[in-house]
Amino acid sequence: MTPRKTYILKLYVAGNTPNSMRALKTLRNILETEFLGVYALKVIDVLKNPQLAEEDKILATPTLAKILPPPVRRIIGDLSDRERVLIGLDLLYEELSEENFDLDADAPAASRAPSAASPPSTAGSSELDPDRF
Repeated sequence: MTPRKTYILKLYVAGNTPNSMRALKTLRNILETEFLGVYALKVIDVLKNPQLAEEDKILATPTLAKILPPPVRRIIGDLSDRERVLIGLDLLYEELSEENFDLDADAPAASRAPSAASPPSTAGSSELDPDRF
């Protein structure tokens, strides 16, 4: 197993709105279960620090920014879609790639081919079917 990376995250919120509080609660839950202490989180209230939002080009709140490890990624919204957040943070992809999902190279060609029950597509075909008229 590879050593876990350290994540630096910024969560931009606009005061204590329901969406901001939901995003913070959801993010803390994800951090406690997925990151196991290898992260730094800074919560920035754009109402109190509008210059930080402007410098980082934040146009909507709540916005989660993953600063490190690269690449920088942003997730906008209340973070209620856990899978989307994990994908955005590059966590779900790493978990899948670590499980070594290999295609079965020895599988018969018929199992990889389209189903015989579905007719071949004729879209864009210039051939005319004489039985059709």
